[in-house]
Amino acid sequence: MDLAVIGSGGAAMAAAIAARQAGASVVLIEQGTLGGTCVNVGCVPSKTLLAAAGARHGAATHPFTGVETSAGGVDLAALVAQKDELVGRLRQAKYADVADAYEFPVQPGRVRFRNLETLEVDGRPLRARAYLIATGAVPDVPDLPGLPDVPYLTSTTAMELTELPESLVVIGAGYVGMEQAQLFAHLGARVTIVGRLAPLAEPELAELLAGVFAEDGVTVVQERATAVVGQAGEVVVTTTSGGQITGQQLLLATGRRPRTDGLGLNAAGVKADHRGFVVVDEYQRTSNPRIYAAGDVSGAPQYVYVAAAGGRAAALNALREDCCAPQARVDYTGLPGVVFTRPQLASAGLTEAQALAAGHRCECRVLSLADVPRALANRDTRGAVKVVADAGTGRVLGVHALADGAGEIMLAATYAIKAGMTVDDVADTWAPYLTMAESLRIAAGLFRNQMPTSCCA
Repeated sequence: MDLAVIGSGGAAMAAAIAARQAGASVVLIEQGTLGGTCVNVGCVPSKTLLAAAGARHGAATHPFTGVETSAGGVDLAALVAQKDELVGRLRQAKYADVADAYEFPVQPGRVRFRNLETLEVDGRPLRARAYLIATGAVPDVPDLPGLPDVPYLTSTTAMELTELPESLVVIGAGYVGMEQAQLFAHLGARVTIVGRLAPLAEPELAELLAGVFAEDGVTVVQERATAVVGQAGEVVVTTTSGGQITGQQLLLATGRRPRTDGLGLNAAGVKADHRGFVVVDEYQRTSNPRIYAAGDVSGAPQYVYVAAAGGRAAALNALREDCCAPQARVDYTGLPGVVFTRPQLASAGLTEAQALAAGHRCECRVLSLADVPRALANRDTRGAVKVVADAGTGRVLGVHALADGAGEIMLAATYAIKAGMTVDDVADTWAPYLTMAESLRIAAGLFRNQMPTSCCA
């Protein structure tokens, strides 16, 4: 066997495809459900439920006079069943059928490393030229006083509910917490979120998003949770100021930890960092030169496309015949990310703080959606676009947006950053009128003229 891959998610599938395209033999070993996080409990189920919740919320709150719509009750069991049907269909089409097409087996079984060179699957030895750890991550549970004594949801179990809770307290205000909080609020639950809202976003956009949450009826308590307790069939969360928040259900969204339990990393000579993530070099190689790691388990940015890129690089490097051949690596320049709130919070490249930390003398411009024709036509000007540029060269370093369809803007932003375009280049490039993507061109134009412009000028 040339390559044995532990896991079957984005990193694992990309590695297996790359290995088969190179003519190598490969096997995937999966102890759980085929497909990993994204298709089963992450991107696909959460985004389809967010779309459903957004449709209900839009019916109840749209700004157009003369168009009467209403939002009734929610049959959560029906929504979850529809979500499960989609997940099952994509798991078959994008994982099982792909494995068949490339002719690599997916073997069920529990895995552990016996020593530096041998893997065990259900106690039976399996030897390969190289191994790839692509086991992903799972929701983390914080060390919070009282938590072991109260029931709680994670982002995984929350999407399995069949009855809508009357009220929900979400601990954690990063991308998972924000999406889950708005999902349940738009379905009709009373939601409170505890934590610093959008901690990694540009502060101008985080402040605007806080206003959106307030409009949605989501209470945001930007403090840290210090304790939880069950009381009269509800959960009470205490915060740093001593305040207490009560809800029927508690949802934890405090990050993710690597799935490495039982793998025998010590026996394999594979080092992990202080959080348990497998340490890799720029070529996805671990401290054991025969073992590679990719995806969430390696501490990489937790996006399925990053996992896939890491998996491809790992496979190509693990199978190299020529030790002097160029090695594959992941280029993170212009990396995009999207939080699928409504409106979306999206970014590509560096934040202003990151640009300054990297030694750039940077200059920024912030464009209000009130100056974007598409937002005016939609009658929804909540949000802004921020462009971060190098002050000396004008080169675009980062683009950040809070807007309807902000994620769609980031493809153009990523191209601009990777191509080394300047703000003048972007401002002088065609952009179709009455699209949200046009906001990138308008924002770039602010670097040379901050006076008001005409519709298309």
